[in-house]
Amino acid sequence: MILPIFIFAYIMGSIPTALIVGHIFFGIDIREHGSYNPGATNTLRVLGKKSATIVLLVDVGKGALAALLPFIFQMDVPPLYTGLAAVIGHCFPIFAGFRGGKAIATTAGVLFIANIWLFLIAYICFIFVIIITKYVFFGSLSVGLVLLLYALMEVGSENDLLFLIFFLLLLFLHRTNIYNFIHHKEPKTTDKSLAYDRINPKRT
Repeated sequence: MILPIFIFAYIMGSIPTALIVGHIFFGIDIREHGSYNPGATNTLRVLGKKSATIVLLVDVGKGALAALLPFIFQMDVPPLYTGLAAVIGHCFPIFAGFRGGKAIATTAGVLFIANIWLFLIAYICFIFVIIITKYVFFGSLSVGLVLLLYALMEVGSENDLLFLIFFLLLLFLHRTNIYNFIHHKEPKTTDKSLAYDRINPKRT
């Protein structure tokens, strides 16, 4: 019974929310616009606040529901593990050619269920880093770093390897952002040129 739960969590994470919203309301593949990432941040950049809110809530919900699966089915499986399956699904979705997002919203949903205090620490840090640096990807990487440091400092923690893998995954997913930053091409949140990426809804 354990394997089907992980498969279900992965499939749920694979639901490409940003692609669906972009296709239905704007007639575009969001992976061809803005930062090319099918996540809430690029949705805000390209499609606007309403679309970004939908994507954010659904992506957070995917992670939360995946973390709830062990409780729903009363199985002795850590919620972080089923949540990670959803995160992997979001990053490498079977429904979108394995070209997915960077899972910051989905991870938030997982942590909200699995460890509310760790969720608060990680995402307060996420917001703080973005405010200070003006770079969203630094905020995203800070989430992985906070989780890893927490696991390393917590006595008796069994999540050291899990959070190390997650942090390395974040580095891999943000490799383009890191490259752009090194070459002074990564836009800040205050960059006015981001407004030119906005697309209007399609007319029906």
